[in-house]
Amino acid sequence: MIQLTRLNNKPLSVNSDLIKFVEESPDTLVTLITGEKIVVREKAAEVLARIIEFRRSVLQGLSPFWDPSSAHASTTKSSEPAHHEPEGDRG
Repeated sequence: MIQLTRLNNKPLSVNSDLIKFVEESPDTLVTLITGEKIVVREKAAEVLARIIEFRRSVLQGLSPFWDPSSAHASTTKSSEPAHHEPEGDRG
């Protein structure tokens, strides 16, 4: 979620995954995938910067799970080779 400001100075939280378009003409108009349109005080560049900042913060929290070079990934692998029992008489 990103924080924006309506034209009447009321704060607004927007799910950035629902944003389809951000336009300036001259006010900034945010169009959601639902078709809802929201006019905000922030410029389009500021809205985009907040979306990028939010997504980076989410991805940084996930880094141990998807980054193979992280310390977490190296500790989840076994350092010992697999042990196989020799095959013998089964009967």
